[in-house]
Amino acid sequence: MTIKKHAAKAEPKTVVADDPDDRKGRLKSIGGSQSDHWNNTLANQAVQALWVKNSSAEERDKQLSATVAALIGIGPKDELEGMMAAQLIAAHNAAMECYRRAMIGEQTFEGRRENLAQANKLSRSFAALVEALNRHRGKGQQKVTVEHVHVHSGGQAVVGVVEQAGGGDRGKSEDQPHAKQIAHAPQPAMRRADPEREPVPVAGDAERPLPAARRPVAGRAEGQ
Repeated sequence: MTIKKHAAKAEPKTVVADDPDDRKGRLKSIGGSQSDHWNNTLANQAVQALWVKNSSAEERDKQLSATVAALIGIGPKDELEGMMAAQLIAAHNAAMECYRRAMIGEQTFEGRRENLAQANKLSRSFAALVEALNRHRGKGQQKVTVEHVHVHSGGQAVVGVVEQAGGGDRGKSEDQPHAKQIAHAPQPAMRRADPEREPVPVAGDAERPLPAARRPVAGRAEGQ
């Protein structure tokens, strides 16, 4: 007679997403979250990415403590910053390990080249994470403010530094150091209503004035 044993069904576990005992934020300085479960998990992920195979017990404890101290030093303000902080530490440690292996005296040329290539990729990832963290925190953004810009009809605005030979509105521009300098394109000078007669070029090397519109004609009597 064969007796079959049925495996006991595992009881379903209930996951509490908003546990009051968990969301006290006592470890928020480590992982940036109000959930201490998250902060503790993130710290464990960061320390487990360390290379501690050849470390003594004392050195390993120092590495673990230093990793947690680095997370606190980065100071994540939310869960996203906490994840980037943990990856920053992991990328740094992995890059330094590759650099160390590349510098071993017995390392082959191929091994040195491969380790340096991996270290270069990890360093680039580290730099990208730093840039992403700064963008998330609102750093590195430039704001340009332009004040008192007036472009009159027919003029062209020039954005940039405009130097003047002297005089003019230099005092006004100095009073506004952050305002953009504006220059207008020069317009052609208009002729006067009654311009003086000017010499006109004629054949030859000389110039002669324009003759008057009316003058006596030889061979004709006045009044004819």
